[in-house]
Amino acid sequence: MSEPLILLRDIKKVFVVGKISYEVLKGVNLEVFAGDFLAIMGPSGGGKSTLLYILGLLDKPTSGSYLFEGREVSTLSEAEMAHLRNQKIGFIFQAFHLVPWATALENVLLPTLYRGSITEKDVKRASLLLDRLGLQNKQNLKPAELSGGEQQRVAIARALINQPSLLLADEPTGNLDSKSSQEVVKILKELNEEGLTIILVTHDPEVAKSAKKVKFLKDGVFVEE
Repeated sequence: MSEPLILLRDIKKVFVVGKISYEVLKGVNLEVFAGDFLAIMGPSGGGKSTLLYILGLLDKPTSGSYLFEGREVSTLSEAEMAHLRNQKIGFIFQAFHLVPWATALENVLLPTLYRGSITEKDVKRASLLLDRLGLQNKQNLKPAELSGGEQQRVAIARALINQPSLLLADEPTGNLDSKSSQEVVKILKELNEEGLTIILVTHDPEVAKSAKKVKFLKDGVFVEE
């Protein structure tokens, strides 16, 4: 059997505020293989977003082991982590996080800037991604000129521009109406069927149903539900 894309062993995360320490993750173990589509559910405050930020190399665990593609993340320098994050991991957030003064096409191209310069190939790929997501006539519009569902599709295209091996989605339908939510879920399922590994945090059981696996995180640990 192939080794997992992600392997977490006894991941703990403690936040310290003044003299008070708060343990958000209390020993999380997880295996995710290439091609998986995992939905993580659970009550607010259970550690879902904290776990997703650790998986995305946006935060570090207090203790435990995190192997990504067989590499122990804790041994990487900040520069190596930034490179890995940019090249291997795509992010979709509930709040879209688009740059308001940039067009849809420019927003999609932003992750390529970290490599240095934007190439013609990058622009063509960004345009094709927006075409695929039904935004072929809206590439030069700014976020304020797009609906919520369209903004989230721009965010999905941006997450895919560097052809990541892992897509992380934090409540990607949380700010969308039911029709837009269904469209976004359909896109995620198609991407997964094409081989992209997806880890999704959601409160919505209907969204979770689209995943191949569902795990419940409660009080900082995965529980049977």
